[in-house]
Amino acid sequence: MQFQLNTDSNIQGDDRLAEVAEETVTHALGHLVDRLSRVEVHLADANAAKGGADDIRCKIEARPEGMDPQTVSHDDADVSAALRGGAKKMRALLDSEFGKLGRR
Repeated sequence: MQFQLNTDSNIQGDDRLAEVAEETVTHALGHLVDRLSRVEVHLADANAAKGGADDIRCKIEARPEGMDPQTVSHDDADVSAALRGGAKKMRALLDSEFGKLGRR
């Protein structure tokens, strides 16, 4: 599985953040990682320097093999919380989509 991290100009996307993001997302997705060809994470700070509650947006796009890309978005107070929330939503979505395939 390929992993890609993208950030906006308000979040510094260094190697350490990329490692943390990949670890957080792959851990949350668990056994589903083997069924994905690519995962892209986009982090953005909606309010920039103004601050505010739940202003970090984490958008995750997963590309399951043989299926259309799946996308979720989660807003939270900081980067790590946004990553955890987005990864949790992606796992729920993929569990649902793969479950539908299994019933066919």
